[in-house]
Amino acid sequence: MLRWGEKRKPWRALMADGNPADLVEVNKLLDHDYEEQRDRLLSSDEISELRDIFERLERDYEALPAGQKYSGIRPVNQRVQCAMWICLSTLCRIGELLKAEWRHLDLDKGTWFIPAEATKGHKGKRQDHHVFLSAFSLHQFKQLNKETGHTSFCFPSKDGNHHVDTKTVSKLIGDRQCRFKNRSKPLAGRHHDDSLVMSKGTKGEWTPHDLRRTGATMMQELGVALEIIDRCQNHLLGGSKVRRHYLHHDYAKEKTEAWYLLGTRIESILRQAQ
Repeated sequence: MLRWGEKRKPWRALMADGNPADLVEVNKLLDHDYEEQRDRLLSSDEISELRDIFERLERDYEALPAGQKYSGIRPVNQRVQCAMWICLSTLCRIGELLKAEWRHLDLDKGTWFIPAEATKGHKGKRQDHHVFLSAFSLHQFKQLNKETGHTSFCFPSKDGNHHVDTKTVSKLIGDRQCRFKNRSKPLAGRHHDDSLVMSKGTKGEWTPHDLRRTGATMMQELGVALEIIDRCQNHLLGGSKVRRHYLHHDYAKEKTEAWYLLGTRIESILRQAQ
């Protein structure tokens, strides 16, 4: 509206000193991992389809003659596969996962601590998060540990001294659904194929964040209370300051059961589809 007025009398004279909208710093208004509102959910069939896609890409690539591997569609690497299953089974945000450090995981006890500084939100409105891993989630972290356990980070950068960029996996998943991108040509050094399109594209693009939403919805279908689902997602809950000050039950038992139910359900879906 202000830009419209900036070009028309008599409103233009009121903005002789400039458009006040230009002073707004959008990056300070939005969370660092902001995404547009979406409602995409993966069905049970798509969850099993995702597993089948991962396996098929590996088989097809291995079957290519040596001279064709360079131009062939490469399989999704094991780290990204693990990331997708962890997002689905823990309800974590992809950015939180990609920042994860091995020192915050106890693979013997099956726990994952996410410090407040690695979570979503503005400074002062973040909170630590404790994830109690189901057998399914724990298996994914153990597989990942075989790949990156020699470094400090679960998803290390190339030099191993830091975590990968938090947009890396989302970009990779999007690049493998190029039919939904408005690109005239492939981006340099990036994938450009439809190898991760599911349901033949009839349900649209999917993102790592959609897996978090899907897992939460599955918990709801399994009868998990909405408050517990919120806590499993590490949502900052409302309520009076007095109540938050005095009530400190950590809901560890309830959250553990919720993650167990979800992990068991995912295992059941994948087992039935074999």
